[in-house]
Amino acid sequence: MLEVREERYKDLYKTILLEHEKVFEKQDLTELAQFMEHIRTARRIFLMGVGREGIAARAFAMRLMHLGKEVHWVWDDTTPGMKDKDLFIAVNGSGRIGHIHYVTERAKESGAAVAVVTGGPKEKTPALADCVLFVPACVYNGTDARAVPSIQPMGNLFEQHLFLLFDIIIIQLEEEMQITHAQMEARHRNIE
Repeated sequence: MLEVREERYKDLYKTILLEHEKVFEKQDLTELAQFMEHIRTARRIFLMGVGREGIAARAFAMRLMHLGKEVHWVWDDTTPGMKDKDLFIAVNGSGRIGHIHYVTERAKESGAAVAVVTGGPKEKTPALADCVLFVPACVYNGTDARAVPSIQPMGNLFEQHLFLLFDIIIIQLEEEMQITHAQMEARHRNIE
């Protein structure tokens, strides 16, 4: 049986919490406000992401639906076509994931607004966006020099931070849109 080394455990969680605090402090609040406004005013919202950052994006999609937005995950077979007044949110950590770039190009052609959430804002996919939300956290396969470095492997810091940042966005939108927790809960799946 492995022994939990208490000091190492404490050192790790304190270091990881500090990393997140640094990312929060470096977050551009103007970009954040623009991203939230795109969400607030969108008729429908389409999301896409892959890997662990995609899992964070799916969790965000769920909460956007709980806010009362019409939300679609790009890879679902029931996803309709995008149009003007829709919003496509691509979570693309490195800013250069090939198939996300391809779908982003199609979203632009549809007339939808495009928002890219990324750790690589100077890469090719963010260049297509109407709104770029740079999350200044170390990301897998390409990190902007302004990003907070991490002791964690690969894109852990970026991926973890998405969950926290997306939840803060939801809480702020909930308040701005004057939606209660009870109203959100009423939209929760009731067949489980």
